Amino acid sequence: MVRRTTRRVAWLTAALGVAVTALSGTASAAPQWAPAATAAVHPGVQTYTNGGQCTANFVYSDGSHVYLGQAAHCASTGNSNQTNGCDTPSLPLGTPVTVTGASRPGKLVYSSWLTMQAQHEKNPDTCAYNDLALIQLDPADTGKVNPSIPFWGGPTALAAGAAKGGKVVSYGNSKLRAGISLLSPKQGQILDEQGGGWSHTVLTVTPGIPGDSGSAFLDSSGRALGILSTLNILPTTGSNGVGDVARELDYMHTHSQFRDVELVPGTEKFRGTINLP
Repeated sequence: MVRRTTRRVAWLTAALGVAVTALSGTASAAPQWAPAATAAVHPGVQTYTNGGQCTANFVYSDGSHVYLGQAAHCASTGNSNQTNGCDTPSLPLGTPVTVTGASRPGKLVYSSWLTMQAQHEKNPDTCAYNDLALIQLDPADTGKVNPSIPFWGGPTALAAGAAKGGKVVSYGNSKLRAGISLLSPKQGQILDEQGGGWSHTVLTVTPGIPGDSGSAFLDSSGRALGILSTLNILPTTGSNGVGDVARELDYMHTHSQFRDVELVPGTEKFRGTINLP
């Protein structure tokens, strides 16, 4: 009888503790997404890291915190010829990142480049193409977020690779477009892959330009395929290198504390490929 009573008291104490925590407002609640039509923060917004402008790709969450993705190279402190994530210097974790639409700066909390350097990564393909960073949004801004891709909708899920010739769509937001939103949606196809599947070479009607770095690419089913990483000169001028986001997330889950962070599907239905002007 003593053992049963002790267990019941312990259970009641734990239950009361949970209730008190919830009432006090300190418990973490699952994110509630803003309507896509009015969300101030979403994939495709511009981000500024130490003055350098990039484009956010997808929204990620561990169920309590909300993150925006950008390319790890957006925090690079090396020169334009330094693109190897295993030896190119980068701004440190904790660096503030200005996110368009957010009331407060986010902060850089994960960088594939810094992680690979800490892990002494030796695989040359991983070093060349693993290019993902997470910006943790301030709690004051999480209610302003929607995970849908502008114009296209989605993502519907995470893609598992891609086939040569497959159709892709993207949404770039370089400040070089001077706010002309009609130039942001892009569609094209996969020409080839590099690095054993770590990167996809894509050609779009209008190529990604500086400032589009980090932007999201979806496949023809609206699944999250990758993140714009490089502007290619060879073999096809105007094509782009798109890092495979599934591989980049696998690396993050294996080598960092962000094991529970996952890509968040969009709330808007994927609208498929559309013939753009």
